[in-house]
Amino acid sequence: MNTSLQTPGRLLLPGEGEGRNAVFAAQKGWEVFAFDQSETGRDKALQLAQNRGVQIRYDALDLHSYPFEEGFFDLIGIFYFHLPEALRAFAHEQFIRALKPGGALVAELFSKDQLGKSSGGPQSLDLLYDQESLRKDFSGLDIRYLAAENIRLEEGKYHVGEASVIRLLAVK
Repeated sequence: MNTSLQTPGRLLLPGEGEGRNAVFAAQKGWEVFAFDQSETGRDKALQLAQNRGVQIRYDALDLHSYPFEEGFFDLIGIFYFHLPEALRAFAHEQFIRALKPGGALVAELFSKDQLGKSSGGPQSLDLLYDQESLRKDFSGLDIRYLAAENIRLEEGKYHVGEASVIRLLAVK
């Protein structure tokens, strides 16, 4: 495992929703930066952080408004961030630019094989991922792991059952 995943530093979580990953990471010592376009999600995340006694920085911004600072983050975690294909190249370029040299990017995303499954996720191919496009978009990084996997989700009543995901680990 890459040391940037083991040693807490600055972590970015785009499309963070209600903040469970952000709060968990903050409890592990990470300095967490998160954003999502939902103000409701941000408010729930900040309340969860307060309830758990940790601090996170969470902005209610869309992808084009977030101030990506070059070489700022030790780790970027992309978890179930459902972006239309037209926005992905821009987003992925920003993520690569925002990573420090030696920083890592981890992702778990619904694959195109998720279409029609009842375990959650978008039911539009435009919002699902494939390995080839991720390999292309992150070709500027050292891809250490990229695989399609079938997993069992148990993430609340709307995300239960077998799911098809793609997992990625890449280092700058």
